[in-house]
Amino acid sequence: MALNWTMLTPNRSPVPLPNEMTITTVDPGVELSLVVPDAPPSGSTLAGGSGGLRKLKAVGKIWLTDQRFIFTSDTKNTLDSLSVPLHAILSTKFEQPTFSGNFLSLEVKPSVGGGLTEGTKAEVRFKDRAMFEFVSLLEKTRERAIYMRRQIADEAEEGLPTYTLPAESSTASAGGIPTENPPGYGDL
Repeated sequence: MALNWTMLTPNRSPVPLPNEMTITTVDPGVELSLVVPDAPPSGSTLAGGSGGLRKLKAVGKIWLTDQRFIFTSDTKNTLDSLSVPLHAILSTKFEQPTFSGNFLSLEVKPSVGGGLTEGTKAEVRFKDRAMFEFVSLLEKTRERAIYMRRQIADEAEEGLPTYTLPAESSTASAGGIPTENPPGYGDL
């Protein structure tokens, strides 16, 4: 997950990654809220932050691709864009509160150097449309991305070198049978 790392075209749509396919978009009226825990306080100013929370909020658009969940805000501000690889979404929860609108809660694993920390949570709300269909599509796409990532890892593991027998031992042999073999081995 990376904050403000999405490359945008002049009309503020994301530049696709190689071989990336857009699944769906949700145009205006998407509200994204981020809660970013700061690093725990420490005595050194070089290591760690204040120990508080950073809260960011913006309204914009969502793109769901076969590789990423992308948010871009309508205006350039502190939360300009958010890019989350689908395999980095640790959990999703479709919330249906009694006295307010439905929303999607995401817990994500931040990317190294992405400007976010462990424990970052996002909430997505739609202003003018139902969200259940989008949540279902996100879950299916995320499961597929995780499955494909595991398949690639398994294929890489299968590419290991094959086992070969060790070189002939240089010990003495009697009748072509190494002498270190157990008794009766050559009598077969």
